[in-house]
Amino acid sequence: MSKEIKTSVKIKANAARVWQVLSNFKSYPEWNPFIKKIEGDIKVGQTFKTFIQPPGNKGMSFQPTVLVYDAQKEFKWIGHLWFKGLFDGEHRFLIEANEDGSTTLHQSEKFSGLLVPLFKKMLDRDTLEGFRLMNDKLKEIAEQVPS
Repeated sequence: MSKEIKTSVKIKANAARVWQVLSNFKSYPEWNPFIKKIEGDIKVGQTFKTFIQPPGNKGMSFQPTVLVYDAQKEFKWIGHLWFKGLFDGEHRFLIEANEDGSTTLHQSEKFSGLLVPLFKKMLDRDTLEGFRLMNDKLKEIAEQVPS
């Protein structure tokens, strides 16, 4: 069983600025309403620690593996609940520079595994809302003039 969630937001800032906000993981606890923490060595093939808390949920800690980390373009990881094949999530941030100088941030996740049907309602409601809240807050910060 599989499921995919996709969101996008257009940001009135260039890709470098959007990446600056997205990749400043130390600041996540201050502003991010969905991904509360990312810690560790963010390099392809490495694992890191993260804590994600969709609205209305306790949240969960896990240690995903970085699949892609391409500055100003893409950040993608894969995480597993307990073991591979039970409930897996491939999370992706894709930064698309637009001709008008703005940027579109695409945030998506492909879920697969035996437990996907069990979590379907939560994914459609809470996780999707978490993506939207994070996108909106990132947009707000990126559109501010950096000090």
